[in-house]
Amino acid sequence: MNTMQKAVEAKDRKVALSTLWIFLMFNYIYLDIAVMNFNPGVYQRIAAGLSEELVLGLSAVMEIAIAMPLLSRVLKYAVNRWANIIAGLVFTAFVALSVFGGNPPLYYLFIATIELATTVFIVWYAWTWPNPEGQR
Repeated sequence: MNTMQKAVEAKDRKVALSTLWIFLMFNYIYLDIAVMNFNPGVYQRIAAGLSEELVLGLSAVMEIAIAMPLLSRVLKYAVNRWANIIAGLVFTAFVALSVFGGNPPLYYLFIATIELATTVFIVWYAWTWPNPEGQR
């Protein structure tokens, strides 16, 4: 593969990772809306048990996913690759804990499965990202 092909592949990989994070965020948003609308009592119990500090911490974690579409496009290869691997692992664990922490309804399991598959794919796709010549 020549240098030009590697540069195009690196740009394509950035666009694909950015798009995967956008896809993931839409699933997160939909699932939150679904829980609020389909199980308002569950949502109210969860919300009642959250302290302001915990909500701030969860907001900071979600901000990572919100930032990843932009970061996937603008970060240089090495930082970009590791940011996607680490963030993908964090959100894989985050969703897995939410699924295995109780008895979620089927719609929750369906969307969470898509979220898990997406984050695992992000980690794999970033892990297998070949290093374009001379990029760090």
